Amino acid sequence: MTRSVQPQPVLGRSTDKRAYYHLYFAQVLALLSTGIATVALALLAYNLAGGDAGAVLGTAFAIKMLAYLGIAPIAAAFVERLPRRALLVSLDLVRAAIVLTLPFVTEVWHIYLLIFMFQAASAVFTPTFQSTIPDLLPEEKDYTKALARSSLVHELENALSPLLAAALLAVTSSRGVFMAAVLGLLVSAALILAINLPASTASTRGGLRDRLTRGLRIFLATPRLRGLLALNLAVAAAVAMVTVNTVVLVQARFGLTEEATALALAAFGAGSVLAALAMPRLLEAIAVRTAMLAGAVLLAGGLLGGVVLPGYGVLLPLWFTLGLGCTLGQAPAGGLLRRSAARKDRQYLYAAQFALAHGCLLITYPLAGWLGAGVGLKVDFAVLGLIAAVAGAVAVRLWPHSDPGAAKSVRFAGDDGMWRPDGPG
Repeated sequence: MTRSVQPQPVLGRSTDKRAYYHLYFAQVLALLSTGIATVALALLAYNLAGGDAGAVLGTAFAIKMLAYLGIAPIAAAFVERLPRRALLVSLDLVRAAIVLTLPFVTEVWHIYLLIFMFQAASAVFTPTFQSTIPDLLPEEKDYTKALARSSLVHELENALSPLLAAALLAVTSSRGVFMAAVLGLLVSAALILAINLPASTASTRGGLRDRLTRGLRIFLATPRLRGLLALNLAVAAAVAMVTVNTVVLVQARFGLTEEATALALAAFGAGSVLAALAMPRLLEAIAVRTAMLAGAVLLAGGLLGGVVLPGYGVLLPLWFTLGLGCTLGQAPAGGLLRRSAARKDRQYLYAAQFALAHGCLLITYPLAGWLGAGVGLKVDFAVLGLIAAVAGAVAVRLWPHSDPGAAKSVRFAGDDGMWRPDGPG
């Protein structure tokens, strides 16, 4: 017996926009909550491991990347038939329940287990959210504005989460910070629960193997996306250094406070926000490729400059520069993804980008932690700076100046190993 599937309601334009704004503010709250929890997690790791906190965080974030890398493509292949609203609400509730347990962690391995569970839920939530937006906003101009808002909220999260965490730490303990993150995730779930969402438009043609690999095949078929993959690695090098080693630099090396750690992270976020705000005008003046490659230059130069970092006063502008570079190198990616696949394949492409970007972090997170703890932060800066420089050079090579038109839905041609557009229908 087959189960009948109830059709999703057809949403009108005004209803679509209302649903989009609900979803957008839910994303804002979920991101802020996750960012606050990440700051509190860094402080928890320092309390448990002291000067070895960098190694602990490097391992924890490597586990996070494993969850993203392994689960996002699988989720894209299996969840396209599930009701989006119920799925997104459930994932928010699961993440809230996991964060609720973090204040009671007493062993390092507890951190590792809970991080994997939390990020497994995020690996399903984020691509599902990203693939819903084009279905709510089919008009190109509306979707372009939504991409800008989404990019801005990601960058604001980098700045606001540390500031909110610092404000909370001024009046409560790290456990109180975790409770604030739980509350944000619960409100996010409530916002999503209040709306209807359209059914997924992801293609269900082909077998499981085809659906699991479709997003990766589109990446390999599209020159601009091969360049994006290299840029993901440059961004990952900077993100790993900032996320893993800020607490070590500020509290272990410079002997400052938790509030100083949060302020340093906020400097990184401020650079990201400034770049995000300038992005629309910047992309009117220069090509997307130029802007993203300029980001890679800033990242490589900033990381290599960290080799001679003299103190906290220089750390703040350095982190600000890395924030600028990260946004330039990655913020326009959403537009590239939209241009590079047909609507029915977008969910797979978003999931592939999510997995590949975090696969790069799977390399850089443990490298940042282990090098810093094992051979020192100067070597750490040098190695990650070289990775960013090489990745930027590879992106220049892979992404041609004359960027070809948007790729259509692709299929594997077979024996010759070539990729070609699908035919009619």
